[in-house]
Amino acid sequence: MDNALTITKEEIVRNVSVTVLHLRGWLDARSEELLLATAREAYDAGARFILIDLAEVEALTSAGMRALQKVYRLFTAAQERFKIARMKLCSAPLQVYNVLGVTGFLQNIPNYETQQSALDSFEE
Repeated sequence: MDNALTITKEEIVRNVSVTVLHLRGWLDARSEELLLATAREAYDAGARFILIDLAEVEALTSAGMRALQKVYRLFTAAQERFKIARMKLCSAPLQVYNVLGVTGFLQNIPNYETQQSALDSFEE
């Protein structure tokens, strides 16, 4: 079974331009750098709002959570934390959602049931 992470990226313009990363596979130590490199590439290209679609994430480990935290820090300046959510999550499967909840991630990083509801929530 191949559980390697793959990431597809799209740009969607609503109130603001949002980079959507669709993750598929395991978000773990082997895939941590792939997520970080993809997010850095988007940020360096001018992206300032990011949505990470977790619908097809099969497993989320501590290394995967560390990668999500690093992406959050990249997109959210320290003075904006708790004020503007520049990174959001959506469509987390139940097992992934439970890990995010138990570890406290959902206190700082909003999660939405659908991609549409997450996109609608972005404001300038």
